[in-house]
Amino acid sequence: MTTLLQSFAVQGTVIWALILREMQTRYGRENIGFLWIVGEPIIFCAGVAILWTLIRPSHEHGLPMTAFVVTGYVPLTMWRHCVGRGVKAFEANGALLFHRHVTPLDILLARWVLEVAGTLLAGAIVAFGAIFLGFMEPPVDVGLLFLGLLFQMVFCLGCMMLIASASERSDLIEKFISAVMYLSIPLSGAFVMVSWIPEKYQWILLLSPSVQSIEMVRAGQFGPAGHAIYDVIYATWSIALLSLWGLSLTLRSRRFITVI
Repeated sequence: MTTLLQSFAVQGTVIWALILREMQTRYGRENIGFLWIVGEPIIFCAGVAILWTLIRPSHEHGLPMTAFVVTGYVPLTMWRHCVGRGVKAFEANGALLFHRHVTPLDILLARWVLEVAGTLLAGAIVAFGAIFLGFMEPPVDVGLLFLGLLFQMVFCLGCMMLIASASERSDLIEKFISAVMYLSIPLSGAFVMVSWIPEKYQWILLLSPSVQSIEMVRAGQFGPAGHAIYDVIYATWSIALLSLWGLSLTLRSRRFITVI
């Protein structure tokens, strides 16, 4: 047990060191430095929320527009950033693998922690600001909202591991991933709720783990008024299988990594 705990402690130290390195190489010390981890998502989330609030009705399907956008765009931003940082992540950090304790999984976990922490903190700042200004109400069920965010976090990690491993095996992934991400936005659940579409088509959206997560987030924010539709059991199994697939590919990806 002591050896196992020591191993976890070593890997935790490695991941923390990789996080600090990632912050330094990505943001440097100029301007506001590492605060851009939060600043960049704030610009996106606040910008989209303000724009939608200005150009759309104050309520849609009985739900306040600002809260609807924030609860959808924050999980979407988290997913986009995690997937984007997963592309060629091993190639960019391949030299670090010469260190015995650094593994491909450590590299991804460091990037995942940065993206998730930055997005969640940015979303919290935007949400608190909107609540303070009267554009949002506090969540009805904080526990359910956090559960949805937790599912989305694990889903993002699974996607990140898959994309990182696949992009090392084929350069085509890097070329097409941006287009695929944009085309998949309508199926992400960020800008529509399942209950808004005809019942016979709802199953298509519900196949997406992201939709399940965002529906939970909105159920926590709006309560019964949101008419959220989700299946915790399906979300658990689908995200778990996705994550295990991504983990399997990640653990076997070292031989495909090209060190520049």
